[in-house]
Amino acid sequence: MTSLGVIGGSGLYQMSGIERGEWVKITTPFGDPSDDYFVGEMGGVKVVFLPRHGRGHRILPSELNFRANIYGMKKLGVERLIAVSAVGSLKKEIAPGHLVLPDQFIDRTRGRISTFFGRGIVAHVGFADPMCGDLIQLLAGVSRNLNAPIHVGGTYVCMEGPQFSTRAESFLYRSWGADVIGMTNLQEAKLAREAEICFATLALATDYDCWNTEAGDVVIEEILAILNKNVATAQQVIAQAIPQLSATRSCPCGHALKDAIITDRAMIPQTVKQELDVLVSKYL
Repeated sequence: MTSLGVIGGSGLYQMSGIERGEWVKITTPFGDPSDDYFVGEMGGVKVVFLPRHGRGHRILPSELNFRANIYGMKKLGVERLIAVSAVGSLKKEIAPGHLVLPDQFIDRTRGRISTFFGRGIVAHVGFADPMCGDLIQLLAGVSRNLNAPIHVGGTYVCMEGPQFSTRAESFLYRSWGADVIGMTNLQEAKLAREAEICFATLALATDYDCWNTEAGDVVIEEILAILNKNVATAQQVIAQAIPQLSATRSCPCGHALKDAIITDRAMIPQTVKQELDVLVSKYL
């Protein structure tokens, strides 16, 4: 069965329309994921949903166990992953309430673990194009058919948080040509690539960060009001994209680890092989 994972960010703590669903607890070598996974079906597709910050929104961006979250998706057989995320807009044309499908990242996080490798095994995957182009095009087409305000392409600045940007930082990111700013998606994308999972961000613009003084500074109450409307649109987009998922993948995401593991196989610790079996067994 074709499989799709959905990571829900702020405002999206459960996917509507999942049939025969149940919460499934997953253990990983990297600790506990953010929450249990809600696993069911939509339109003949296996759907796995994870609330990124936990039910009740209990986990800061810096506290997220990204490795456990993505490992759990892989263990449950997910081949494609959509990360729904609230973001601030860095461009006037991306108005609050609009959707964005970014295709690039700039990393402004500090010290977050963003690889499954190490501890005796080294791998270097390609990350020039961090999102799955096929998945972006599918989501873009569905959004346009729904007449949703969508921007396809652009750069996502991933900041540490949990505080929002200073005005100086906001102006700096705009001078770089960045489009949106958020706190979570970069590590998810890197780990999804290592796990050979197609990845796309469905970003929900909630505010103009703080560069646009005409719009006023970021106010959390206003963000949440816009976010609730955006979440409903995002769920529509995902629900209509599901029946259009192809049974097989033709993109390069599914073999991203091919030739990436450079460690002498005889020198990889057996314990690490066992920990990463879900990810690397076909190459070792």
